[in-house]
Amino acid sequence: MRTPGAWQPVTVSLRRLFPSASFVGCGDIRVSKATDQSGCCTAGGLFAAVRGMRQDGLGHLEEALGRGVSSLLVPHPVPTAAVSQCVVHDVRVAYARLCQAVAGEPSGRLRLTGITGTNGKTTIAWLLRAIWQAAGHLSGLLGTIEYDDGGHTQQADLTTPDPATLASWLAAMVARGTTHAALELSSHALDQDRAAGVALESVIFSNLTQDHFDYHGDLAHYAAAKSGILDLCAPNGTVVFNADDPRIVSLVDEAGAGTRAGRTHRSFGIEQDADVTARVLDESVAGTRFLLQYRDMATAACDAFELTTRLVGRHNILNCLAAATVAAEQGVSSTAIASGIGSLAWVPGRLEAVRCGQPFDVFVDYAHTEDALRRCLDALRHVVAGRLICVFGAGGDRDRQKRPMLGAAAGSAADVCIVTSDNPRSEDPRRILAAIAEGVASAGGTPVVVEDRQEAISRAIGIAGPGDGILVAGKGHETFQEIGGRRLRFDDREVVRATLHGVASAERVES
Repeated sequence: MRTPGAWQPVTVSLRRLFPSASFVGCGDIRVSKATDQSGCCTAGGLFAAVRGMRQDGLGHLEEALGRGVSSLLVPHPVPTAAVSQCVVHDVRVAYARLCQAVAGEPSGRLRLTGITGTNGKTTIAWLLRAIWQAAGHLSGLLGTIEYDDGGHTQQADLTTPDPATLASWLAAMVARGTTHAALELSSHALDQDRAAGVALESVIFSNLTQDHFDYHGDLAHYAAAKSGILDLCAPNGTVVFNADDPRIVSLVDEAGAGTRAGRTHRSFGIEQDADVTARVLDESVAGTRFLLQYRDMATAACDAFELTTRLVGRHNILNCLAAATVAAEQGVSSTAIASGIGSLAWVPGRLEAVRCGQPFDVFVDYAHTEDALRRCLDALRHVVAGRLICVFGAGGDRDRQKRPMLGAAAGSAADVCIVTSDNPRSEDPRRILAAIAEGVASAGGTPVVVEDRQEAISRAIGIAGPGDGILVAGKGHETFQEIGGRRLRFDDREVVRATLHGVASAERVES
């Protein structure tokens, strides 16, 4: 990935940055370029020997030295390396902190909001950017869909970039004059300390449900990774959390987020008492109109103003509340909040409507967890008059526990469940489909198994009638399908449009 330019690295003293470190062959090391990729090492630079999931950086010292590095960041002295060495307890954390330092500590010069949770991160980030832009602030975003420094945008590789890329984009924001930014923080990134050294003005907890157990093992470890965002929050920062999610409430309470000196603690919700709440006034496939009520912490007085969002579903009201809460704490006016939220027509692959003149509704969504799928189907149930048809699957080489859970979510909420492939990767697709189908049946549904995803989408469109709604779930904004080690072009939105146009063409011919 090409990272943005327009900023100059700072020369950093490792003795000053890591006062508890020990040094081999020197009293200090001054660094202006560093990498944890041996193949990217250059003469005079530093190589950080980070231990990864599959490889240990210590095993790549020979290549790094061969490329001319003049110093190492290592967990213990390496007698065979005749270069200066900085020895630290945790190379991963130290490297991430070093990346931020070399970039000039950019997060300290931004009003940076970190967002974590199983679902909703991307939508909240896009809502925040829209609100800031409506308020006249040059704004950036780093997340699942794209990286944006306030002027230059490119497709994202990871939800949260690696330490060097993250520091580079934050530095580019500062260089461009960007003042506000949203940063999606995945559980993987938090567990791997990719953002160590980043200072967040605000943090948002959206929700917490089962996901990535193939990596974290269980809910306790997954929640622990998510709670790591609090370590990045500034001492006088703001913690914003979803009061409707008991797991999030427990996580925040156990972490003592609201009791840390100087930190503001704000809740949002629809079902539970919270500092920021909403009352739905009207909802349809075109969006939702609701009344936002904001409780002032100092006076306990309530302010209220009406908002309209073109995003569909009550889960998106919660996303709006999360973004509005942070913006209000930053002093953004209710007028700008309403304007920003109202201006966001859609977020790519998040209940994104595909309209080609058909007499039924089709939505594409990234939902790939049980909770996200259930929320999407529930949202559509409130606004779709006819049957609800769900096309979905589950990824291969990932958490197998959630496959029947996905099936049960669809089986209990959709009228027609079409189970299909969704990035089977190296696994046999039929094995994945069977596990999902069992879940559908356990919830009282009748699974229709169509392995080929394009055919499954065509089947759904073929049986849809006026007033029905179709949800194509799992891939959202993704533009590829991973099957048997191959990465094939596949965009649900493109396939839906092509199929709808094909149906329309056939109807014209028949008439």
